[in-house]
Order: sequence, then C-alpha cells, then structure tokens
Amino acid sequence: MAVAGTIGLGGILEELKRLREDFEKWIKMEKKRWEAANKRFARIETTLGAIAEAQFSRYVWEELREEIRGRGEAVLRRERNVDLDGVDLLVETDRHVYVVEVKTRPKIADVGALLAKCDVAQQKLGKPAIPILTGVMIGREVEAYARGRWVRIMKF
Repeated sequence: MAVAGTIGLGGILEELKRLREDFEKWIKMEKKRWEAANKRFARIETTLGAIAEAQFSRYVWEELREEIRGRGEAVLRRERNVDLDGVDLLVETDRHVYVVEVKTRPKIADVGALLAKCDVAQQKLGKPAIPILTGVMIGREVEAYARGRWVRIMKF
C-alpha cells in the first residue's frame, strides 16, 4: 500500500492497463508468427513428401524392372502420379499392371485404397493388376493385413 500511496491507485491501474494492451499486441504478433511458421512447415512437409515419394517410386521401379525382365514381360509404360484414381506409380507391361502406393507410414486404410486403385486400373487397362505397397515404417498389423489381401510389400 505504501507504493500505491506514492504513485497513486489511478497510476497503478493505468500502468496495468498499458501492460495488458502490450501483452495483447504481443499475443497477436505471436499468433501471426505461428501462422506463418505453420504455412512454412506445411510447405516443407509437402516438399519432403514429394521427394520421398519420387525416391521410393524409383526404388520400386529399379527392383520391378529386373523382375519384369526375368519373367519375359515387356514394359509398355512407367508413369508416376497417374491420373487413374491417384496412383503413385503405375507400371504397365504386356501382361500385367503394377499399381504402387507409396507411403512413409502406411495405415490399414491405405491398403484398402490401394486395392480400390487396382480395381480401377484393371478395369481401365484390361489386365490383371498387382498391388504393391511400399514405405519405410510399415507396422506389423498393416503388413499382415496387406499380405492377407495379396498385396506385395516392399520396405526400404
């Protein structure tokens, strides 16, 4: 109370009001900074995802190419990001269509999505579709589920 007596209660209340206003301005500035940072994080995440998908597609292609040659199949086309129900990598041979889903950490739902993409590819291209799921962190549950549905797993 001694301080309140020398400065005055009105002065203290005014100073508290200024502190609160400054704090609210700081909160708004921080909110804007976090919004900008989150946008940058999202761009980084998208870019890293695209790079990883391209790299995994290449790894799968390198392995498949040798297998396909060994079976005597002729590759008709190899295409990434096919406008065929969002297929990550499609390899069409004279006998089969290989439909590849690339996920860093696939979920069980991704297996179902891959099988649906295979159905679309098989109907549109008129060849048996072979589903392939690739990634780095494929859990045991997802792997067991996929193998139970005849989905080939390629881990890198």
